[in-house]
Amino acid sequence: MSVIVQPERLKSVTRRILSAMGCAADEAEIVADHLVTSDLSGHESHGVGMLPLYVLFHSEGLLKPNTPAKLIQDHGAILVYDGQRGFGQRTVKQVMETTIERAQSLGLAASAVRNCHHIGRVGTYGEMAMEAGLISIHFANVIDHAPFVAPYRGTDARFGTNPVCIAIPETYEGAPLLLDFATSRAAVGKARVAVNKGVDMEPGYLLDGHGQPTTNPNVMFEEPQGALTAMGDHKGYGLAMFAEILATALSGGDTIQPGNERQGSIVNNIFTIMLDPNKFGDMSHMAGEIKAYADYVTASPELNTGEPVLVPGMPEYNSREDRMKNGIPLAPNSWAEILKSAETLGLDREELSELAGLTP
Repeated sequence: MSVIVQPERLKSVTRRILSAMGCAADEAEIVADHLVTSDLSGHESHGVGMLPLYVLFHSEGLLKPNTPAKLIQDHGAILVYDGQRGFGQRTVKQVMETTIERAQSLGLAASAVRNCHHIGRVGTYGEMAMEAGLISIHFANVIDHAPFVAPYRGTDARFGTNPVCIAIPETYEGAPLLLDFATSRAAVGKARVAVNKGVDMEPGYLLDGHGQPTTNPNVMFEEPQGALTAMGDHKGYGLAMFAEILATALSGGDTIQPGNERQGSIVNNIFTIMLDPNKFGDMSHMAGEIKAYADYVTASPELNTGEPVLVPGMPEYNSREDRMKNGIPLAPNSWAEILKSAETLGLDREELSELAGLTP
């Protein structure tokens, strides 16, 4: 049975833990909001379940609180930053705010950021652009640890989950048009969540340490390590490769090839393009076409009863509505790991449980 925590209470617990790690109040708020929003959106792989890893990486000196992104190059419409191993949720938010300002002013802007600690759910940055009325495209890679994803036709891991995100500011019946996905069939955090829940993953998602198909998520956390498979076979593999190249070549960051040092944490590089659709023509035409097209697509008869066609972004929208009302479910093992990591920071388990509203 899941542990159910109300969003604001979970955010308070998260802020407390981040503050104990040394985060200033504003940084703790940014990171906590990002993590809890990920859980609200149904992406537990990028939610508060990441906290034990953050605590571990901080203790090893691999995650540096209160570290802003450093501007490396400014060419007006093109910006390059170094995240300096600061909290990625904070550093990339900082960069996205500046990129948004440039795109609104110039009509088009691009930014590249290297060396960020885990940036979390990339869809968050697409949502920032949408709220500003901008279209955005994001490519990221994942380094500083062993690879997790096997190439198409391969049997062992050679690259990261390398997410891609595309966001459009017009909405469809209140839901954002937001495409946000790992180029592997699942994020490695999904395997961690499955382990904590004690459930198998779907067939086709995993290879074991000998390159054979399996549904056991534990293969990602034991030796010999298994691998996730690429989404869409050769198509997802190709997209992952270009996400790696774009995120690193334009930011000055590293790829996951073994000639680069791996310290065992999570580092992201990200490349972003933002544009103002108003500069391209008639927005009323664009809005009308989006609605008509989405209506047409979602009117396709259901393959399975009760499972209608959804536009990208609708599952997250529906999840937020449900979890804002009914609370966020956490696997008991995940909640136990959060409390255990908090204790290493000197926090009291019972006080955190009370803050979460989980004690009588």
